[in-house]
Parts: sequence; C-alpha cells; structure tokens
Amino acid sequence: MKAVKRVFYFINKHAILILMILICMTSGFLLWIQREDASVFISKPRYHFYFIAQNLVDPFWKEARQGLEAAAKEHKVVVEFNAPRFNSAQEELRFLDIAVTSEVDGIITHVSSGTDFTSLINKAKGKGIPVVTIENDDKDSDRNSFVGTNSFELGKAAAELMIKATGGKAAIAVIVSNDMELDATSQNLKMNGFLSTLKDYPEMKVVRTYTSRMGILSAEEITQAIISGTDGINAIFTTNSVDTIGSAQLVVDRNRVGSIAIVGYGDTEDILRYISKDIIYGTVMSDPYKMGYESLNALIDIKEKNNVSTFIDTGVKVITKENVDEYGKKSATLKE
Repeated sequence: MKAVKRVFYFINKHAILILMILICMTSGFLLWIQREDASVFISKPRYHFYFIAQNLVDPFWKEARQGLEAAAKEHKVVVEFNAPRFNSAQEELRFLDIAVTSEVDGIITHVSSGTDFTSLINKAKGKGIPVVTIENDDKDSDRNSFVGTNSFELGKAAAELMIKATGGKAAIAVIVSNDMELDATSQNLKMNGFLSTLKDYPEMKVVRTYTSRMGILSAEEITQAIISGTDGINAIFTTNSVDTIGSAQLVVDRNRVGSIAIVGYGDTEDILRYISKDIIYGTVMSDPYKMGYESLNALIDIKEKNNVSTFIDTGVKVITKENVDEYGKKSATLKE
C-alpha cells in the first residue's frame, strides 16, 4: 500500500515533466510516420505490370517469377503475378481479360495453344497496353515481343547430348507428346533441330517415333514396348519432363540402366536425381529465370524507348552429371 502511495506521490510531483516527455515521444512518432509516408510516396512504382503464368505448381514458373521479380526490383516497378493452380487455358484467358480491362501498364503472358489468345492480345494493343508473350508464342497476334527459347537450337543441343551418350552410334526412339498445351510448331522445330544434327552421323538413326498421350503412364508403356521390341533400340529422346521421368522409371524397373541411353527435357527433382545416378545421361531445357527477367526488361524498353526486338532468345540450358549438383541447389532454393 505504501508503495502505491509513493508512486502516486511521484506522479503528482513530476506531472509536468512526464507530460512533456509524452508530448515529445508522440511528436517523434508522428514525425517518423510522416517520413515513412513520404518515403512510400517518393518510391511509388513507375509502372504496374501484369504477369500470367501457365500454372502455380511447376518449378519452371516459380523460377520464371524469380527472374521477373529481380528485374522488377531493379526497375522499381510493381508486377502482379497470376496463374491457374494447374494448367487451364480458360483461367489464363480470364486473367488476361482482367489485365486488359484493368488497363495495366503492360502485360507478360504465357499462351496456351489451341485457345484464342489473339483477340485479347489485340484488344490490349488497341488500348495502348504493350504485350510480351513468354515461353509459348502467339505469332498471329499484335504482341510486341516473344521471350523464349529457339526450339530448333533446343533440338540441336539434345542431339549433341545423344551423340555423347552413345558415342555416335545408336538406334534411337523419340517420344513426343500430344499435349494440346504444347505449341505444335515449337515441337516440329525441336525435332528438325534434333534430326539435322544427327544427319552427319551415319550410325545414328531415329528408328521409331512414338506419341505419348497419358503422361508418365504412357511413357512407361512406350518404353516397355521399346524394350520388348525387335528394333534394337538403345537410346531414347523424350521431349518433355513428364515423359522423361516415365521412361527413366521403366528403364530402372526393367534393370536396363546402362543399356539404354536417355536424353530428355527438364530439371525436376526426380530428373536431377536420375541424372546424378547415370540413369538419364542429360537433359535440355529453356532458361525460365532469364525468360522472366528479360520479359520485364522488354516491357521497360517498350515503355521508355518504344523499341524492342520481336524475338528475344533466352538460350538453352544443358544439364548433365557434371553440373547437376548446381541445379539441385537451385531446386532446393525454389522450395524455400
């Protein structure tokens, strides 16, 4: 009780001093708030861009987003990232429509084949909104630029891997996908690049070409047919990550590791593990980080220089046992 009385006595005796301290503290806090508001105002982004990816779950698009955000930070712009959880062309179109209606400063979008993105891209262009397509193109639209990989060069890189994997002598089976989300023109260019590189190696022949229709299960069934067949096939080239995994799994299950060389596509966790264990010789793929980074740079060039290349080639990544650990670390970072 005495302690409480002493506290009240202290407060009464020093009321003016305490009041002055509170006033100073409040003034300091208000000044800090004002400065923070001013800082936000000063650092207001120059542009508001809109990015539409194919899906939210594929590591490819997570890495593309990292590249995009790195460029956005450099240029002090805001990028709104949107994508369907899983592949859905209709959802992509819905996001594109939202971007056009919102009249954002620029749009970066993946284009799903077999679906009419053209009219919406043209509508955006008509409103003065620049559009950059990424990874998959819409050549018939009024898009300003396409950022992606030269599919012909991708095929060439795969053939070069196959030559190394087989010592320049092989009977090859190719597994391509009929997935409607894939650009048929791009797939054809990839095959042309592959075949044109092999033509200088008379002991390397593509014996059979298969079409995968059911993802991993289909690739496993095709690989089983290859192993059971009489064509003497000792090498497989797969053109997407799902089929690459399916073929590798079957080769392991049938104890044919070392007798069938696999060159595929992608850098998923399973693929990297198969490469490190010499089940897959190597894979080729696009560079998603660079795609994201360069697509935003393209929009900046359009907005500020009114000039940009209609095709920005982001190159081909080649993954073998020599550099697989590097990609494993990158894959772990994407999960964090």
